[in-house]
Amino acid sequence: MGEARILMRSDAVAGAVDPSEVERKLGVVELLWNDGFVRKAAIIVFLAAVWEIYGTLLDNSLLFPTFHDTVITMFDKVRDGTIPLRAWASLKVLFMGYSAGIVLAALFTVLAISTRIGTDFLETMTAMFNPLPAIALLPLALIWFGLGNGSLVFVLIHSVLWPVALNTHSGFKSVSNTLRMVGRNYGLRGLPYVARILIPAAFGSILTGLKIGWAFAWRTLIAAELVFGVSSGQGGLGWFIFENRNLLDIPAVFAGLLTVIVIGLIVENLIFRTIERNTVQKWGLQT
Repeated sequence: MGEARILMRSDAVAGAVDPSEVERKLGVVELLWNDGFVRKAAIIVFLAAVWEIYGTLLDNSLLFPTFHDTVITMFDKVRDGTIPLRAWASLKVLFMGYSAGIVLAALFTVLAISTRIGTDFLETMTAMFNPLPAIALLPLALIWFGLGNGSLVFVLIHSVLWPVALNTHSGFKSVSNTLRMVGRNYGLRGLPYVARILIPAAFGSILTGLKIGWAFAWRTLIAAELVFGVSSGQGGLGWFIFENRNLLDIPAVFAGLLTVIVIGLIVENLIFRTIERNTVQKWGLQT
């Protein structure tokens, strides 16, 4: 009798569940909202609308131009080649400093995981120089390296080196002992051990360090060009913003700022997200 009652209850529960509710198809709006790109695009559209409304209500282009005026000015500057040339001038310097910073961070990190003195050296140097603003070193860099790309590359290396090294070293230390023993059992030592065991296991932390280093380097470069823009030779986006501020062409200033933002969004959501999707998420290191 007890078994019969249990069967009757289970049948009643099963009959009470509507299969259409279990297998309900998501609507178009729900499918779109589940896409992270769509949600981020909606946020950007909302911010652009707020910008446009505030600029229209203020009605003073010398203080705050509308989003529409900024986009029109940006389109004109792109069409005549001004913004692409300035952006390329900035990106060339950025690539040099960013690459050099990553190479130095890799050397420091390998040294840190190889010896105790290397660990102490990296921790001490990071504690000393990571809080130091890179832009504060630019006057000294101009004295040491002169008016050229060398001074900008120097401050960019400072911006990239410490966050990348710190995150990479933290990622290496968080690798489980099981993986470490597997690598040693296979006879891996030195650089092969780092390349095949530590880097894949800690790639999430490494990628985070690369993102932070990129953000620090990009904002440091624009700030340096705003103050000492001619030291880059041709002048980049920061110098473009500074020149138009002196000319009181505020829509062009906002167009330069918008270009900086757009480049940042492209690098973050196209380059880094693609790398993350093909590595960290694919390997199951991140949900």
